[in-house]
Amino acid sequence: MKTQELQLLYIFDAIMTERSVTRAAERLAMTQPAVSNAISRMRHIWNDPVFVRKGRNIEPTSYALSLWDQVGGPMFALTNAVSATQFDPGTSKRKFRLAVTDMIVEMIWRPLIKLLEEEAPGVDVHAVPYTPDGTHENLREANVDLAVGMLNQHDHSLRSTWLFQGGYVLAMREDHPLAGKKITMEEFLEARHLLVTMSGDAHGFVDSYLDQKGLSRRIATTVNHFSIVPQVLREANLIAAVPELISQDCGFVNGLWMGELPFEVDPTSLYLIWHARHDRDPGVIWMRGHIERLLQQRWHEIMASPKC
Repeated sequence: MKTQELQLLYIFDAIMTERSVTRAAERLAMTQPAVSNAISRMRHIWNDPVFVRKGRNIEPTSYALSLWDQVGGPMFALTNAVSATQFDPGTSKRKFRLAVTDMIVEMIWRPLIKLLEEEAPGVDVHAVPYTPDGTHENLREANVDLAVGMLNQHDHSLRSTWLFQGGYVLAMREDHPLAGKKITMEEFLEARHLLVTMSGDAHGFVDSYLDQKGLSRRIATTVNHFSIVPQVLREANLIAAVPELISQDCGFVNGLWMGELPFEVDPTSLYLIWHARHDRDPGVIWMRGHIERLLQQRWHEIMASPKC
């Protein structure tokens, strides 16, 4: 293989990984015009458009996807072999994208930023929205480096580390008609419910349980982040099943009554998830270790703290 063709494959690999000419240029320490010129050479040599514009983004052609299937693994192995010892937190300018919920941001983002300022001042960390299904695809497509969430898709492309698990409690305002007593299933089903959903679907773990029993509840409203939940509950005639973790936050439960659900549900496990391509990536391994440590440390602190 000619040196020019190998260089084009190297640039092609970066574009396919980042799915962005701008990010590929940053990754390769090249200018955007230089990457665009390389794409022009790819089109000429490979006799295919390779990448096409779709709005502000680019999409690979069928030929590019087929080529990626053949060279993606070998190129990753080659890059890893060359750069396995090249990540230095103190001098790195790397950007990491983490798919997380606002609850995870609340738990660890401040100590994470402090850690980066002290150990890796050139490293950037970007929080991107987490969705149960979309995030797994984003990991496969290299749109994010790491994710923290549930692992509901199992295949050989994803790796994970178990972080912790937690159950759920029922939350409502202190003067809600159902507050202060044991709630029956009938009362639960007749109530108006607030659901936190990252996907936008008005169907959560409670609804999956109810489906098995041939029952259903009324989802009166949904939100896509946890931080707004206490304020909404304090001002409305709603109830919500929330993670047990949140019930340990005195700021969250202030003005709310926390009780038990009228049925047993299995606790939910939270995982730190990455793609197999990053198994030996020293930068991702470094970031992974810090995220795991900070989350488990914060979890133990929260669960050991006095009840509000």
